[in-house]
Amino acid sequence: MIVCKWYAVCPLRRHERQGKIDMRWSKQYCKSSGGWMRCRRYKLETQGVAHPDNMLPDGSIDETLA
Repeated sequence: MIVCKWYAVCPLRRHERQGKIDMRWSKQYCKSSGGWMRCRRYKLETQGVAHPDNMLPDGSIDETLA
């Protein structure tokens, strides 16, 4: 399994540890074979485009995440 190169520093890990988001996000995107290539956060990071910490991998914004 190839994990996203941004996995260790992604703010979504913090939200995951705090129980604010479901682990399905990391299973579906971060830790799946090539799933991270579909991640909107990954694409923006690779392009050097700023994006909010509360953006989920599908590009949606979760206003409950602080």
